[in-house]
Amino acid sequence: MWLIVGLGNPGEQYEWTRHNAGFMVVDELARRAGQTLRVKECQAFTARVVIANQSALLVKPQTFMNLSGVAVSQLQTKYEQGEAERVFVVTDDFVLPFGKLRIRPEGSAGGHNGLKSLIAKLNTPKFPRLRLGIAPEHPLKNAADFVLAEFSRAEREPLKEMVERAADAVEAVLAEGVAHAMNRFN
Repeated sequence: MWLIVGLGNPGEQYEWTRHNAGFMVVDELARRAGQTLRVKECQAFTARVVIANQSALLVKPQTFMNLSGVAVSQLQTKYEQGEAERVFVVTDDFVLPFGKLRIRPEGSAGGHNGLKSLIAKLNTPKFPRLRLGIAPEHPLKNAADFVLAEFSRAEREPLKEMVERAADAVEAVLAEGVAHAMNRFN
């Protein structure tokens, strides 16, 4: 079974923030499967789905971004899913240009606290991830304020398109593997 983990922060006040791009993609995958993430387990909302003939658990940790690894490691234990290579993480990236997608089979946290938590709790950086570009068109004064701010009205339609493409990319990873998906979406 795959764990498809969207990173974000719980609560209505964060729903449309840039840091919740991962949650948005997982919600889109659930919508496509006719599900909602309503089961509360291991400090996360989850939904069991089938994507590209693969069993998957969609996951939205409710531990806040900086402790995302706590919920994911608990789910790994609960479901006896010890393979980090089958934990696929979807997250924002404020260095990538807005709308750009980047799939990687593994990597560093790149300064992202959610990824730092996952790497620490999974004891490895060797899990695939999809980063969604949210970079501003101007230099940042405060990265935390930027990622916790809501997407502007002008960004909403391009955001919707990025989320749909990102959901397509997740489906491609499960159907074709990371390397093929990288060729198609990076």
